Amino acid sequence: MYPPELVKPMREDLTSVGFQELHTEADVDAAIAKEGTTLVVVNSVCGCAAANARPGARISLQNAKTPANLVTVFAGVDREATDKARSYMIPFPPSSPSMALFKDGELVHMLERHHIEGRPAEMIAENLIEAYNEHC
Repeated sequence: MYPPELVKPMREDLTSVGFQELHTEADVDAAIAKEGTTLVVVNSVCGCAAANARPGARISLQNAKTPANLVTVFAGVDREATDKARSYMIPFPPSSPSMALFKDGELVHMLERHHIEGRPAEMIAENLIEAYNEHC
């Protein structure tokens, strides 16, 4: 587990733009069960989360269509919530960072770490925006 003071700014990178943090299995179940679309960001302390994933998620929200619900779990910190969120992302293997778009509880779009790492935030945002335009 990472110290809270280390991850605080990484959490705020998403919560400052409207993401709700999920800390328990029950939090995740409730978020996924909501009607409409829900974007789940599996946050991480790695460099590609800082340079690509979080900025990409933030940029994607400038689109006309966005998910109704924005939530995040933090890998290496909120283990219970992260494991539960990943269980909804099967058949995709666990990876962080990652992003999953759900519609009425069904996984409809997935960005794994290998889709994020080494790609500019703008490219990640474009990928998410295409999914929003299709599903939101």
